[in-house]
Amino acid sequence: MASKNLPMREALRQALLEEMQRDERVFIMGEEVGHWQGTHRVTRGFVEEFGEKRVRDTPITEMAIGGLAVGAAMAGLRPVAEFMTINFAFLALDAIINHAAKVHYFFDGLVKCPVVFRAATGWGDQATASHSHTPEPIFAHFPGLYVGSPSNSTDAYGMLKASIRNDNPVLFTESIGLYSRPGPMPDDTDFLVPIGKGDIKREGSDVTLISYGRGVRWCLQAARQLEQEGVSAEIVDVRWLRPLDTDLIFESFKKTNRAVIVEESHQFYSFGSEVAAQIQEHCFDWMDAPIKRVTQHDVPVPFSKALEQLTYPNADDVVAAVKEIL
Repeated sequence: MASKNLPMREALRQALLEEMQRDERVFIMGEEVGHWQGTHRVTRGFVEEFGEKRVRDTPITEMAIGGLAVGAAMAGLRPVAEFMTINFAFLALDAIINHAAKVHYFFDGLVKCPVVFRAATGWGDQATASHSHTPEPIFAHFPGLYVGSPSNSTDAYGMLKASIRNDNPVLFTESIGLYSRPGPMPDDTDFLVPIGKGDIKREGSDVTLISYGRGVRWCLQAARQLEQEGVSAEIVDVRWLRPLDTDLIFESFKKTNRAVIVEESHQFYSFGSEVAAQIQEHCFDWMDAPIKRVTQHDVPVPFSKALEQLTYPNADDVVAAVKEIL
């Protein structure tokens, strides 16, 4: 049961607050998470409640943030390390990929690495090419690392709680375009979204729209447009890129026999590439049309606001892709 609506940033804040109150091993670290209250205000008021020992402002060095978080997790703490945006996580790839993702495997489970790397993802208003990435599929390539990206407040709340309580490393990304969007919140403070479980956001019978994060919003907008033309679209929100809920994807595709995959990131070597391959390999006998992909254009994101808008997908692009395969 939901008792209130909150913007996604507030849902994330509530989840962090409750998990820090529940488990004293949980602490937050990152650039400006303390006295500045977080770049996106997710950690507002935390340093006043928990003190500087558990809300650690760090120097501007993502390599150090990643390494310190991994070491703290291996030592028995449960760090939530914030990267101001996902773009800067590239500087911490060694800690995330070569260490966090492999610790459990290297030590046969005797040493764990329960760390959550939080990062804002996607594009903002004229943030330029170096600050406008949606690279979750890159991280999802590596076994040992869970990757999640919520599309609404309810999922953000339950997914972040599940990530913090899990004994494995999680890259948890939050779409910049969704921070201010309100949504219902569960009453249960132990509400969790199981890691690796997707969700049907809308039932349909003619085509399956598959997405995550901000792409789900475009799918919902497209489904409403298509409904006016007599087309019934089902929407699969995978929620987790790793583990990927292929069972849910296959079940929906076998019902509709058509699919459009929607993502905020680039098309080459992408989330859409993997999902299309999985469907082709496991559901070929149910396929009535080619699988279509709707993605960002294959260019660095321009600074010009008009050009920036043109590089990203939207609901009209999803509608057009559906009409091509119906």
